[in-house]
Amino acid sequence: PMMRNAGYPQGRSLGLLASGGIIAPIIPPSLPLILIGVAGNISIAQLFMAGIAPGLMMGLTLMAVWTLTIRDEQIETLPRASGAERLAALKDGFWALLLPVIIIGGIRSGAFTPTEAAVVAAVYAIVVSALVYRSLSLSILFHVLVTAARSTAMVMFLVGAAMVAAWLITVAQLPQQLASTLEPLIDSPRLLMLVIMLIVLAVGMVMDLSPTVLILVPLFMPVVKLAGIDPVYFGLMFVLNCSIGLLTPPVGTVLNVVCGVGKVQMSEAVRGVLPFIAAYVGLLGLFILFPQLITVPARLLGG
Repeated sequence: PMMRNAGYPQGRSLGLLASGGIIAPIIPPSLPLILIGVAGNISIAQLFMAGIAPGLMMGLTLMAVWTLTIRDEQIETLPRASGAERLAALKDGFWALLLPVIIIGGIRSGAFTPTEAAVVAAVYAIVVSALVYRSLSLSILFHVLVTAARSTAMVMFLVGAAMVAAWLITVAQLPQQLASTLEPLIDSPRLLMLVIMLIVLAVGMVMDLSPTVLILVPLFMPVVKLAGIDPVYFGLMFVLNCSIGLLTPPVGTVLNVVCGVGKVQMSEAVRGVLPFIAAYVGLLGLFILFPQLITVPARLLGG
């Protein structure tokens, strides 16, 4: 509503908001990174550290695309907030902003594992919401717990179903068949990654992120290891690719949510999001050409 009232183009505004939403699976803490860590037997802590730099690059990419697409629009900008207003906002949000610092800092320092970090984060959030911001009553807490239980049950059902699919894939020797098919590409890791990413991009357009991760990762992981590709790099690229699928029709879970909340036609939202999808695909290609953009910051942050 704020962007609509300010006169920003509605389609592009929806495209920007939807595209910003898929940075969440990349920036830790991230449920998809945990899922791919489990499905591919990859270090979740290393995946978390590896997601920081690409997530920031995604944000910068959105800023650049938005600047280019909006430069010819005559829009009245809002006055800048004063220093006092910024300081007040920082003070008000300090305890909330401290949460990711505790999670990432704790994992990075070895104080706790990613699983323990989830417990610490949950307890911290409850305490701060109830005692500092005073926005969490017993009735709201009960609703939060029920919602969390439903979400967890849904994810665990997907995990269980995917494990059955993974067992069937193994029994049918699909990894061996896939390795045989992709054998000519094993000596060219970049070309292999390009082919895998194209397959994942196509599947991600018609399947949601979680089942895509849980079904395809066990299929591709043996081939990736044979090619000598860093599993952490592969895992992050896989999640980034699946996240792009959340924006693409016909499924486009995030795009559908944005259309529902913004009360606009899908066609308008698709037109608005296309420049951002193109930019993300370009960034994906850049990561394929230069894996060091992910692997080097991951090593520096992960120690």
